[in-house]
Amino acid sequence: MHNKLQYISQGNTIEEQLSNIKNVLDHGCKWVQLRFKNANAQDFYTVAEQTKVLCQSYQATFIINDKVDLAYQLDADGVHLGLDDMPIKAARNILGDKKIIGGTANTWNHIQQRAIENCNYIGLGPFRFTPTKEKLSPILGLEGYEKLLQKMKQENIFTPVIAIGGITLEDIDLLIETGLYGVAISGLLTQNPTLITTLNEKMHVNI
Repeated sequence: MHNKLQYISQGNTIEEQLSNIKNVLDHGCKWVQLRFKNANAQDFYTVAEQTKVLCQSYQATFIINDKVDLAYQLDADGVHLGLDDMPIKAARNILGDKKIIGGTANTWNHIQQRAIENCNYIGLGPFRFTPTKEKLSPILGLEGYEKLLQKMKQENIFTPVIAIGGITLEDIDLLIETGLYGVAISGLLTQNPTLITTLNEKMHVNI
């Protein structure tokens, strides 16, 4: 099954990205999604190549945001696809059945779409406002997650759901109580990688 704590990388340069990624791995994070939105192709490739080596050495899962061809080229563990990215079926044709494909969702219709597309997990959000995302979808909040997860249960949709978007340490207990599988965190872990142990304990993760 997928890691309950996922790190979405941050950094405006190659050096910042790799430093942040190594820091979270050093502190016990076992899942890295490489997100380097404004990078040129060469810089993205450089970071991706080195991130794969780092993740292998720490026995962590390596996911690439959006770039399916690069995930195939580097034999990454999988990709995470936004609603405007390549369709999951097309990505599956390229990557094969054994790779992880996660899909973003914001509404019930998106969740149904992702379930039909048979993605491995759903990144559902945003939980609250986050400055790391330029085009932010409507905020869900705790009540939004509760309603959507309840509806999934009623409709027998069992795809693991990962919360994302401005999550803090204080949110974890309440989020997990909703029935969420896990959380994806960017800014909090970039700034405070020492919190990884506490977060794993809250989510009952064995490292």
